[in-house]
Amino acid sequence: MAEPRPMAGRTVLVTGGTGGIGKATATGLAAMGARVAITGRDRQRAEAASRDIRAGDGPPVEVFIGDMSVQADVRRLGAELLAALPRLDVLVNNVGGFWNTRHVTADGLEHTFALNHLAPFLLTHLLVDRLVDSAPARIVTVSSDAQRLGRVDFADLQGERSWSGQRAYNQSKLANVLFTYELARRLRGTGVTATVLHPGVVRSGFGVEDPGRIQRLITPFMGLLKTPEHGALTSIRLASAPEVDGITGQFFANRTPRRSSKRSYDEADARRLWEASAQLVGLDAGDAGRLGRVRDAS
Repeated sequence: MAEPRPMAGRTVLVTGGTGGIGKATATGLAAMGARVAITGRDRQRAEAASRDIRAGDGPPVEVFIGDMSVQADVRRLGAELLAALPRLDVLVNNVGGFWNTRHVTADGLEHTFALNHLAPFLLTHLLVDRLVDSAPARIVTVSSDAQRLGRVDFADLQGERSWSGQRAYNQSKLANVLFTYELARRLRGTGVTATVLHPGVVRSGFGVEDPGRIQRLITPFMGLLKTPEHGALTSIRLASAPEVDGITGQFFANRTPRRSSKRSYDEADARRLWEASAQLVGLDAGDAGRLGRVRDAS
């Protein structure tokens, strides 16, 4: 008799699961027996990824389509996911990207900040009750060691006064860490953990739409970088490993806990970013504070 697979009976959502680290994460978790759902922008590509990810005779990988830089799409995705997934054991906030030039979303927001930080912030809010109801559950957010160079410019979050693609990316990755630490504090006692990670420098299509100087410099050395499968190992571990049960509010790299940047531990900045983000995604005061009340009621 075959041994039960370690993620059998668990439902996992991986955002940006059509390629790169996201697809490799979804593939690894599907192979462990999880029911997997992915998000993507392009249906044809997402359906192809779904077929690739499916493990043998495992359940089909469910596909949800939307541009997560657009808040209306994130809200629609949230509603569709809640309707389709009666439980949610793991949310992997993987979607993200780099753009060297400044782009503005349909909501009038700077694209890097909107996709890399505001999208997971909003989607997590939309799905948090399902995660709490499914507890023990996990929220895993993919950041980058670029967070060590990041600084959240509260006077110019959208890069309207001064712009650098790399600086915007660094800021968004620090925002991922600040968000995770604040989320962990607010969810304490609910059975839902929040961790954040650096996947390493991975050989993928990252930044190819609008590459900056760093992306162009590393292109000749792509063969020396981690494969997406290697880069996904930390995400997979945080989503599945029994050894990280109950671990929350920590940063990981190479599958082990690490210290993140000094700025990432500033709780006042984390609360300020939370409030600014809630306003930018249109959460009212009740919605924005609800996670705090979940913790207080526990």
